[in-house]
Amino acid sequence: MSSSLTHHTRLILASSSPYRRALLDRLRLPFEIILPNLDETPLPNETPAATALRLAEAKARTVANHAPNALIIGADQVALCEGQQLGKAGTHSKALIQLQSMRGRMVEFHSALCVYDAPREIMQSADIITRVRVRNLPDDELDAYLRLEQPYDVAGSAKAEGLGIALLESVESNDPTALIGLPLIELTRMLRVAGLKLFEMQ
Repeated sequence: MSSSLTHHTRLILASSSPYRRALLDRLRLPFEIILPNLDETPLPNETPAATALRLAEAKARTVANHAPNALIIGADQVALCEGQQLGKAGTHSKALIQLQSMRGRMVEFHSALCVYDAPREIMQSADIITRVRVRNLPDDELDAYLRLEQPYDVAGSAKAEGLGIALLESVESNDPTALIGLPLIELTRMLRVAGLKLFEMQ
């Protein structure tokens, strides 16, 4: 099975995330990965949605500088809990603090997605929101979870596609893949708008 890229010669995922790569693999499309080199620090007084959308679009535009004939997918995710933005913890101690701040609370994940048609300079973008209720678990369980899964490279320090699902009481979203980092329902819509055929027999 193959898919037509119409006037594009390449489909590129502008992300270093192995989780996004695994999700995009589900669509059985030929694609490349080019890593964008960006400072992902939120701007002063920037909302989580604005941060995520800005970074998703910036990743795609940065990659377009090296691949001007491509269709480029950019994505970013920011979590919000009690008014505080939560990004990638990076370390065990910071991840534990994140989980402690989230337990028993509702956390809002902003999964920004864009598809940039570089030849025509057309940008499609969207912010897919997922609301998650986190279980009120004791420190020893949170610490044990972190040591088992080491989710230090994801926003909110929990992998819902793995053992992290046991930390959650509920998930509310229009797209079950958004929480993992690449909203496939919205992505397939955007790819169709850009002219890519998802179902085409050889």
